[in-house]
Amino acid sequence: MKLASLCTLLAATLHAAPALILHHGKVITINKDFRIAEAIAIDADGRIAAVGSSDEVLALKKDATQLLDLAGKTVLPGLMDSHVHPGAAMIEFDHEIPTMETIAEVLAYLSGRVKISQPGELIMVRQIFITRLEEKRYPTRAELDRIAPHNPIVFSTGPDSMLNSLALKLGGYSRDYKVSKGSAGKMEVDANGEPTGLLRSLSHNVKAPTSVKSPTLEDSYRLTVELFKDYNSVGLTTVADRDSSFKQCELYQKMLTKGDLTVRMRPSPGIPTMSLWPACEKAIDEVIQHPLTKEDPMLQIIGTKVYLDGGMLTGSAWMIEPWGISEAYGISDPQYRGVQKITAQRLKQLVEKVTAAGLQFTAHSVGDAAVQLLIDTYETVDGQNPGSVRAARSSVTHCNFMHPDSIAKAAKLGVCIDLQPIWLHMDGRTLMGHFGEQRMSRFQPLRACFDQKIIVGGGSDHMQKIGSFRSINPYNPWLGMWTAIIRKARNLDKPVHIANALTREEALRLYTINNAFLLKAEKNTGSLEPGKLADIILVDRDPLTCPIDDLVQTQVLKTWLGGKVVFEKK
Repeated sequence: MKLASLCTLLAATLHAAPALILHHGKVITINKDFRIAEAIAIDADGRIAAVGSSDEVLALKKDATQLLDLAGKTVLPGLMDSHVHPGAAMIEFDHEIPTMETIAEVLAYLSGRVKISQPGELIMVRQIFITRLEEKRYPTRAELDRIAPHNPIVFSTGPDSMLNSLALKLGGYSRDYKVSKGSAGKMEVDANGEPTGLLRSLSHNVKAPTSVKSPTLEDSYRLTVELFKDYNSVGLTTVADRDSSFKQCELYQKMLTKGDLTVRMRPSPGIPTMSLWPACEKAIDEVIQHPLTKEDPMLQIIGTKVYLDGGMLTGSAWMIEPWGISEAYGISDPQYRGVQKITAQRLKQLVEKVTAAGLQFTAHSVGDAAVQLLIDTYETVDGQNPGSVRAARSSVTHCNFMHPDSIAKAAKLGVCIDLQPIWLHMDGRTLMGHFGEQRMSRFQPLRACFDQKIIVGGGSDHMQKIGSFRSINPYNPWLGMWTAIIRKARNLDKPVHIANALTREEALRLYTINNAFLLKAEKNTGSLEPGKLADIILVDRDPLTCPIDDLVQTQVLKTWLGGKVVFEKK
């Protein structure tokens, strides 16, 4: 018997009899050594008592121990998503929103909404990203006018929106409109100085009634519970609510108290950044003083979230080099580099305040210029208080484009990255067509980050709908892993810089132990080791050996959270 196995079993014998033993399977522990075992024992407190061979672990069985023969199937730690927005559960409360992949489908959906609305009522559609439309462009102001001459329409996608003429009028967006001082927003105009309808990083400000029903608190509770159960069905046991609110945290606390919280929740409340500094500081202090910042494996506020730039999918990410003229993104200025939402001085104030409290600071930073500024700011703050950036698990959210210098600095400082592989699959074709091969070599450079020992966690940025494949963005972690391994984009005939791909082992770490560290949860979760909480999934195939294209179809058969079954496939 190996020393490690012997120590595991000796530790187990000091505890009460295991409540459950899973045996004769393939247990992928995802510990430091990526150990593969055959069996795992769970104690009555929902923690792992032992991991080893079937004979070794079954030797711990007592009369009250339940047994589950895995029959060769694979067991893994519960998966984690580093970035979700659980308000996604409410998007279809009023009506189901179809999948839209062409301008014609967008216009057909909006036309249908016009027919059931009164003249003057606001009609909105959110997060239909132009990178995912066949035409790879916004619907035009004229197209929206044609289908809705008497209703204001706002086509809102990420931080940017396309408005029809009535919406522009109601919002006060004429050729004389001036962006307020200090705002990072921009109103696009045509060659004659007239608004095209496209607003970048500007609130649409359209005041009009709407017939869309609003959910009650009971509706929000019910649908959020439903969403979390769907998370469990694809293997997720821990998620991070990025840009959360205290109201959302109250909802999670209520769910926990009533026994309905089936994922471990790690919120990062959003902080306003455009206010005067005293208001920003007050908002941060409220987070610091919140009781949920206390260490807790089930529900813990881990830090704060701000927005440093715009969107990659909408044409407003802040880039080192100009975006380039683009009909798809509505860019006519050859020097346009995207939108910077926070000044360097304000960013430094924010990072200093949050990091000094030991909380994780993170900023939505999509373009390489935004990533560069954030990491340079971490470097400055860490120089004043060495080790503080690493200790706080300071991170970069999205981090889609990274300059090699930023990768090296992040590695040196211990900066973590919250990244969404699914964007490569969903949007790689449009991005490759716009930026070209050379610039896309900096897109999601996972290989370079792993090689330099940066902790990267995998997320989805789930925004809308329940359903792991139909959602915006898809939150199926198996699709995320597959994308990180083969870097294949939809409707593109070759991988997006395959040199930046991960191995299968690394892709599994992306959604388990790496996320556990990123989310300040590695003491209790992320790997299958004695003493850790029994967050476990049973799957129908071996992700290390199955045909790679079958990985996406992985089915979770059973999910345990702290030793309690929270999902079982019927």
